Amino acid sequence: MEIGMKAPDFTLPDKDGKLVSLSDYLGKKVVLYFYPKDNTPGCTRQACAFAGAYEAFKAKNVQVIGISKDSVASHVKFAEKYSLPFVLLSDTELEAIQAYGVWQEKKLYGKVSMGVVRTTFIIDESGNIAHIMPKVKPDTNAAEILEMI
Repeated sequence: MEIGMKAPDFTLPDKDGKLVSLSDYLGKKVVLYFYPKDNTPGCTRQACAFAGAYEAFKAKNVQVIGISKDSVASHVKFAEKYSLPFVLLSDTELEAIQAYGVWQEKKLYGKVSMGVVRTTFIIDESGNIAHIMPKVKPDTNAAEILEMI
């Protein structure tokens, strides 16, 4: 992935089972953030930070989309538990996760496994990648993006 290139389009189910495509948001800036797992401490802090800043994103005509490999049912519980107002997409087949290159080898306590590396992409109104933020910090990611845009 490189800044300026066309963002890979995808079609995935949201928490209500409705199919959503990135191309649905042409003409709007999109904050596309990939995260490892619903209801884990870091992912919850990141989602809540986006929820807290959601009105500011809306005021700037920016769509926030979170993607993980969790199921639609998991997203429903996660969104309800934390009152998440933005789009959560389920990528159980790793379609978008692999297209964006965020499925990578991770090391935790000496154990190596494959997983989603927390990464945020800003997609411009034309559907091109405007900014890439690898290995973001969950607590500050939303605020950093708001400053940028």
